[in-house]
Amino acid sequence: MRRFLPILASLPVLAALIALGTWQVHRLHWKTDMLARIAAAEAGPPRPLAATPEPYAKVVATGRFDHGREVLLGIELRGTTLGAHLVTPLLRPEAPPLLVDRGWVPLERDRPLDRPEGEVAVTGYVRGVDTRDWNSPRDDTAGRRFWVFDPAVIGAALGLPPPAPFGLVALVGPGAPVGQLPAAARSLPRPDNPHLGYAITWYGLAAALVGVVLAFILRRTRESAA
Repeated sequence: MRRFLPILASLPVLAALIALGTWQVHRLHWKTDMLARIAAAEAGPPRPLAATPEPYAKVVATGRFDHGREVLLGIELRGTTLGAHLVTPLLRPEAPPLLVDRGWVPLERDRPLDRPEGEVAVTGYVRGVDTRDWNSPRDDTAGRRFWVFDPAVIGAALGLPPPAPFGLVALVGPGAPVGQLPAAARSLPRPDNPHLGYAITWYGLAAALVGVVLAFILRRTRESAA
């Protein structure tokens, strides 16, 4: 009976390792499909913005920028210049305001920013809401500096009607001058896809556990036969 105790003890561990590996395989398929959809969206024309768009969908939204209520989001170093992302409400007729990340701007303004007036059509990709946790810096609502992209919080701080529960990251338009600010995104994001490596790791640990148990059984068998 003592010979089988290590085997019985290893079964729950083996099941857990296989389950973790299988979960990572499912995540791999999900992420691969997402990346394929992002690549297809980037290659194709933008679609009109729907009320509930998919994350990373390439869309076009029409409205008027409210430059008087723009805010800065996050912090980003480009080269030796410290900057942030300029987020501006896009006011749309018969639709909630849409917060648009127009691109990166330096904190020290040494060049004028492009602020188009009148009705504009903004092409970009849909951005979801950031998750706020205990480690998130506190927003400076009075100074219009935000660290977490939360449209409800930003909209309330700006005195806007409830905005759309997602944002739009503007893409560089055709014929945009080199060096124009804000520096809009040039492509859709590509989330990391490390799940194949994770799956191999978990399955590899499961195989190693089986090898250890088999070696243990073989040694005990030889000792019993001696």
